[in-house]
Amino acid sequence: MSAIDDMLTRARARLDRVPPELLAAEAAAGALIIDTRPVEQRERDGALPGAMVVDRNVLEWRLDPTSAHRLPLVTGVDQRIIVVCNEGYSSSLAAATLQDLGLRRVTDLTGGYQAWLRHQAGHR
Repeated sequence: MSAIDDMLTRARARLDRVPPELLAAEAAAGALIIDTRPVEQRERDGALPGAMVVDRNVLEWRLDPTSAHRLPLVTGVDQRIIVVCNEGYSSSLAAATLQDLGLRRVTDLTGGYQAWLRHQAGHR
């Protein structure tokens, strides 16, 4: 196993990952959905309804409740936050890093935006 695969496995072991079919219920219950996909992917594949876009390179500063650069919607360490990337890899690593910053209820979307998109297509 490569070092990054090992890191990903360890990150995911800490997360209560959200399957695509439960994302809407999480949002309805008040979870903050964070889309970290680059602009090119969002333009190509579409926006994630209800998600706040935060560039991956500033994610930790925007979501750390103790940061002077945090987003106003970030209310504290017990807030439910779900990170979404394109396929659910970088979001797992990002969510684990955010847990390291003290955000206890942060996780990510299993399979990322692409899995959510497939789920949506199956319900039309």
